[in-house]
Amino acid sequence: MKPQVVVIDSLQTLSSSEVASPAGSVNQIRFCSTELVGISKQLGISLFLVGHVTKEGVLAGPKVIEHLVDTVLYFDQVGSGVRLIRAAKNRFGSVDEIGIFHMGEKGLTAVTNPSSFFITDREGENAPPGIAYTAVVEGSRTFLVEIQALTVPSKNGFSRVYSDRIDTARVTRIAAILERHAQIRLNDQDLYVNVAGGMKLNEVSIDLPLALALWSALKGVALPSSLVSYGEMSLAGEVRTVGFAEKREKASSELGFQRVLLPKSNETKGNLKVYPVDTIKKALGVCSTLA
Repeated sequence: MKPQVVVIDSLQTLSSSEVASPAGSVNQIRFCSTELVGISKQLGISLFLVGHVTKEGVLAGPKVIEHLVDTVLYFDQVGSGVRLIRAAKNRFGSVDEIGIFHMGEKGLTAVTNPSSFFITDREGENAPPGIAYTAVVEGSRTFLVEIQALTVPSKNGFSRVYSDRIDTARVTRIAAILERHAQIRLNDQDLYVNVAGGMKLNEVSIDLPLALALWSALKGVALPSSLVSYGEMSLAGEVRTVGFAEKREKASSELGFQRVLLPKSNETKGNLKVYPVDTIKKALGVCSTLA
């Protein structure tokens, strides 16, 4: 037939009589994929291989499949009708881009304004305690996201961390920094952390807003809804510089934020009222004044 595009859905259903293994086995997946890639290259066909992922979120099957293809895309469901497409490998381009789509009755449609997609609309001056806003950069896009935190006294003698959108090791580290350098006692609290909209965050700039959300939840003090923050936290309690400060400030200003708490070394001259800080203790002091 020599089609222009071929979609194989899925890898785990492929089998060949030349391999004495059941469909879905490592040998079958490796052999069939290699054959299909070879044929596609000879005939100039664009080939899409659809595969499952494991519970850990990695591609199910032999690692050689990732080496055979030019691009590896992960298709994630982050909420009701919301899909994210991320690139884990791209031989001919960037892997930092992210696509946000709605799944409707007519299929996928692109989200028109992704910058504000993960911000919850609320009436009033302040959000509830435990809410902090931050700007994250994914490729060429800047997103405003809402980090949510909840602290409750632990009932079994030791604290636990419940977080699937932000790595639990990061939450534990930020909690330790707050205890050591801001005298915020969290070792007798269960910590719950979430990101509105279901987006997974791993950028270092979320350290500061995560710390502010935990402090706000523990103290029961709401942060101003017009405040956005970003910054990396060191184990010494320092608020360290992050990249793309101008892009973050521009996106925040366009969405109506009026104030920004940021590292002293990232201080910019934009439309927002700037609160530069160099330690977590000073950052919490600014928040106490603004609250």
